[in-house]
Amino acid sequence: MLILFASIKITLINELCGQLKTEINKKSKMNITIIGASAGIGLETVKRGLNRNHSITTLSRTEIEIEEKKSLNMILGDATNKADLINSIQNAGALIVTLGTGKNMKATTLFSDFAKLIVEIHREKKIGIPIIFVTGFGAGESKNYVSWIVKIFLKYFLKDVYADKTKMEEIITNSDLNWTVVRPGRLLDKELTEKYRIENKLFKGINIGGINRADVADFLIKQAEKQTELKKYIAIAEK
Repeated sequence: MLILFASIKITLINELCGQLKTEINKKSKMNITIIGASAGIGLETVKRGLNRNHSITTLSRTEIEIEEKKSLNMILGDATNKADLINSIQNAGALIVTLGTGKNMKATTLFSDFAKLIVEIHREKKIGIPIIFVTGFGAGESKNYVSWIVKIFLKYFLKDVYADKTKMEEIITNSDLNWTVVRPGRLLDKELTEKYRIENKLFKGINIGGINRADVADFLIKQAEKQTELKKYIAIAEK
């Protein structure tokens, strides 16, 4: 009799634990919008978000090539088009901006145009969700803390692209959006480790080197879940 009672008790406890786990998972699931998600960090962020049980909406000019499309809502459009952008952020619990120009090193206004547009939308209808922007280590004041070899590369190859990334940072950080600016080091194509270093202050000898795109994506999703670095510039690199 005692054995039967103990068995029933254990079964009930297991069922309650299972129900509690399900409820926790339901509560933790978010709707996250990712802008510029078709490649690079953006694509890795989509994968990481889905892996962590979130519903992902993407806005990009080209279709995303990914096997796992459950809980994924792909919107084809332009990040600098107001209607497209508004459509993509409806019902979002967080916004991650991973815009890029690919291998194009020519002068661009993509980043600053997007920043102006999101601020304009915010003025018309307040956007109170976390917004995590990816630029790069070398944008803004961080340009004074890169290695001499990166400094040369930025000066002769990515000067115009990083000038516009800096403009985006300035526009966003002068707004009252709930922003976090993430500045990765040299991007690498390696497996997810979840072991990386973040710095929220610049200092001599900071030494921001390489970082896996997958690990940048991990940090972005976790900031979307809980924005611990609100209104901070975050440098991220391998440990």
